Amino acid sequence: MKIPEQFDPIRPFEPDELPDVFDRLLQNEQFSSVLAYLYPDVPKEALAEKMHACKDNLDFQKTFCYGFLVQLLARLSKGCDIDIASLDTDSRYTFISNHRDIVLDSALLDKLLIDAGFNTTCEIAIGDNLLKLPWVKDLVRVNKSFIVERALSMREMLMASKRLSEYMHFVIAEKNDNVWIAQREGRAKDSNDRTQEAILKMMVMGGEGSIIDRLKQLHLVPLAISYEYDPCDYLKAAELQARRDNPSWQKGPMDDVTSMQTGIMGYKGYIHYQCADCIDSYLDTIPADTPKTDLFRLIADHIDRQIFAGYRLYPNNYVALDLLHGDSAHADHYTAEDKAQFEAYLKDQLDKIEMEGKDDAYLREQMLKMYANPAINQMGL
Repeated sequence: MKIPEQFDPIRPFEPDELPDVFDRLLQNEQFSSVLAYLYPDVPKEALAEKMHACKDNLDFQKTFCYGFLVQLLARLSKGCDIDIASLDTDSRYTFISNHRDIVLDSALLDKLLIDAGFNTTCEIAIGDNLLKLPWVKDLVRVNKSFIVERALSMREMLMASKRLSEYMHFVIAEKNDNVWIAQREGRAKDSNDRTQEAILKMMVMGGEGSIIDRLKQLHLVPLAISYEYDPCDYLKAAELQARRDNPSWQKGPMDDVTSMQTGIMGYKGYIHYQCADCIDSYLDTIPADTPKTDLFRLIADHIDRQIFAGYRLYPNNYVALDLLHGDSAHADHYTAEDKAQFEAYLKDQLDKIEMEGKDDAYLREQMLKMYANPAINQMGL
């Protein structure tokens, strides 16, 4: 398939480009160190041969990423599953989800779609702020990621958003692939998962017809991703205090790398992916005379409700809610052992935070909110 040149700066690599990219990656010292860590007993030459045997991006994902994720889940989780009962594995969808982990949210979805019988995975929206290292940018584009350009002027942003939207429509309609995109820019540090209207407004810059027509062409599926434990919770709490203490605070050059490493290598407990119904039918119920000013909020609220309802709550979510409110109103959802384990976990995570002016009470409250908010949102439905 001929990919329009306008998408060249943001699209994943095409199969004919992969051999040169593989060579470039294999010559990079940092990438070679990652390979040595992941495959300590496999000669680099054997890995290079295996890599060059991959004929397309999906082949690379199945050969390298899938096995890595199986091993990762075996070591660092109690299990990971997906409910896709509402979907047709022969159809293509845009999964719009809450966002917890920079790398694993989309990576695990790819694995789970393969397990569920899809014959393809997803093309993944990833912000260019995470791609400061050239070899990382190469690797994610091998792994079916397309780039969301940020930190642009207003005019440049409009042009980039239109190209991004047109590419998403192209992936669904022409490439016959799925798309994954977070419901907001960046992770919700407090786990209060809310869809940004700007994401939906970007989506309708591509496609044809009315706003409803353009959204239906993307076949949006709200996806709730539930981790029992978030390995980055203490990093997110520290960031919240840093922003509280200094509103102009900015992340350092290695902060996102630290979050990616911590999220991948930290313990996650149970992980569940819940796919809601595709919203195409819901979109048909919206009155045609709905003011444009209300339309995007209406749709965002529907997506939020689907994600809230699909979130799998664990005992620690209820423990956090009771600790936050200083009562035991939800004690029927957990045992005394559950509570003791979560409080011990909370202490261990808070002890990892090293920062000037560390505010223990504030940090503890923020971490409790992270685990309580999914319960609060679900109960508010």
